Amino acid sequence: MDTWIEDGHPTSPLGWRAATHDCGIKYRNRDDLALLVSERACTAAAVFTTNLVKAAPVRYDMELMTRNPTGLRALVVNAGNANACTGSEGEVATLTMARTTEEALGLPVDTAFVMSTGTIGVPMPIAKVVTGIQAAAQKLDAAKGPAAARSIMTTDTRPKHAALRVELPSGYTITLGGMAKGAGMIHPNMATMLSVVTTDAAISREALDAALRQAVEVSFNSISIDGDTSTNDTLLVLANGAVGNAPITDLASSDGASFVAALTALCQYLAQAVVRDGEGATRFVTITVRGAVSVADARLAAMTIAKSPLVKTALYGADPNWGRVLCAMGYSGAHLDPERVVLHFGGMRVLERGLPLPFDEKAASDLLNVPEVSIEADLGLGEGEATVWTCDFSPEYVAINAEYRT
Repeated sequence: MDTWIEDGHPTSPLGWRAATHDCGIKYRNRDDLALLVSERACTAAAVFTTNLVKAAPVRYDMELMTRNPTGLRALVVNAGNANACTGSEGEVATLTMARTTEEALGLPVDTAFVMSTGTIGVPMPIAKVVTGIQAAAQKLDAAKGPAAARSIMTTDTRPKHAALRVELPSGYTITLGGMAKGAGMIHPNMATMLSVVTTDAAISREALDAALRQAVEVSFNSISIDGDTSTNDTLLVLANGAVGNAPITDLASSDGASFVAALTALCQYLAQAVVRDGEGATRFVTITVRGAVSVADARLAAMTIAKSPLVKTALYGADPNWGRVLCAMGYSGAHLDPERVVLHFGGMRVLERGLPLPFDEKAASDLLNVPEVSIEADLGLGEGEATVWTCDFSPEYVAINAEYRT
């Protein structure tokens, strides 16, 4: 049985503490650095951006995961500077952040993971960050999880964090907690999105990696705000085993299945929270495509709808423009026979067998003029089904991104 923890956060599981500090990297009068620390060594798994332009911390972390995937103890995250496209200076800054964190916490080398988010191409003010890490290391507290989630925000309008408690069939009760940041430049694989999930469960490296990859496909890789994949996208899962359960090694076991289900639920919650806070968004949109020849085809069609500017602007205007949805599926690359397609807006059937139905335009518009909108398409070709989440495009999205650096 899974139970969501009210106001849960990444330090809700046993053995986790956090701290924040105002380094003055970009923002005024707000904390912009977070430390997340485990009392025990953690088994880790991570997925990263597929963008070929990778920020210095992403490259560092990818190598770290090959060197020490079962001994991580800390995460340091800064907001306001992505440390991307910063050359050798950026590499030095990332290494300095890692080593400063390890030294300040009295940890061995190669036990600190580094994340950065913010403006691309600006040198990291590393002296400020070092001072901030050293100060934060003196303020660790198990109650600081929500503060950590707030400190990593950039264009986010609110922090994103959650936790749930899981009763394993073996009798142990484990907790998973997490936080995420992201509001724009969001699209698989993955997005300007940083997220960390913590747990006090014991699980093998191989099982944790497999569980993460299952969970990410139906969560963070099933969202899109604007179709852009960033330089810094990272999702990290850390398991410290503080509960004392026998390590989960088989995801097909009852404990393994429970863990995967809980990790998926938490990742979906955080991913959807990112979409709900999309830059300038006024509507949270669920797009389901079924009847495709495969799950991959269903995802392809759904994600193409989700990233279409014409669809997203129509959604902002509550315009039941079925033609834009059908058009997006037609160029998506998914197998499609227009004469078999059935399309619903907010539960109202507007298209059948490739032809529009005589629906009530005002009623259909009213179904779209709400905070949460659904679009459903049945391709009539097979059993493949997929759901993705997106938001609309508003004038505010343009304003935010036109002025992001200035």
